[in-house]
Amino acid sequence: QVQLVESGGGLVQPGGSLRLSCAASRSIFSATDMGWYRQTPGKQRELVAEVTSGGGTNYAEFVKGRFTISRDSAKNTVYLQMNSLKPEDTAVYYCNQALRTPSGSLVYDYWGQGTQVTVSS
Repeated sequence: QVQLVESGGGLVQPGGSLRLSCAASRSIFSATDMGWYRQTPGKQRELVAEVTSGGGTNYAEFVKGRFTISRDSAKNTVYLQMNSLKPEDTAVYYCNQALRTPSGSLVYDYWGQGTQVTVSS
């Protein structure tokens, strides 16, 4: 059973930084795409950033230039460095691990339990 363990959330002032970590339990980590999503009450979960198995990255427009996603295959861990945080970044952040076919079709994915990020003075 795949387990994704997130950490690093918390309370930070506007303009501050946090780094989220997501440790995956299985050795298939290197073959999967890893992503961070976020969700606020009453809204759909939205993509924040993703890093593919090949190392390519994709960011939502609202975090470009502020957030950086990276992965460490030796540690089966993906990180989200969040800088210049804004109150509107407040949300529960979820880690996602997805296995896709070469054409991009989803085979399966897993979700972490979520970690709360609150940006407030």
